[in-house]
Amino acid sequence: MLTRVDPGPAVVVCNTCRHSRESRDDTDGVRGGVRLVEALTRLKAAEPRYAGIAVQEMACLFACQDHCTVHLRAPDKVGYVLGRFGGDADSARAILDYAVHYAASEHGRVPFSLWPEGVKGHFITRTPPPGFVAE
Repeated sequence: MLTRVDPGPAVVVCNTCRHSRESRDDTDGVRGGVRLVEALTRLKAAEPRYAGIAVQEMACLFACQDHCTVHLRAPDKVGYVLGRFGGDADSARAILDYAVHYAASEHGRVPFSLWPEGVKGHFITRTPPPGFVAE
């Protein structure tokens, strides 16, 4: 089933993601995706510069080898799937910092010089928006 959400810039978080490649849950028995949702939500609420980025959650993005996975999307922009994050505040900040640049970009391409260190090496795939292919 599908649930309608705001179509604006969003970080869609897999809330069922593993904690790590080796472990489904952390030492408290909580999945990594749940921890990442919590960290993103807390940070977004605490810092007004993230107000334009929605944090949405969804069960299983089918990227299980790349635990703590997110899909970054916005209308008429190339989307990105990123993974291998921790469910911590540092990962959340890197994701949201990148998302701010992404939302401000014309087509979803953010110059590498603006990438937060915490997202480098975490990209899994890019996806074209409906009705387009990327050059």
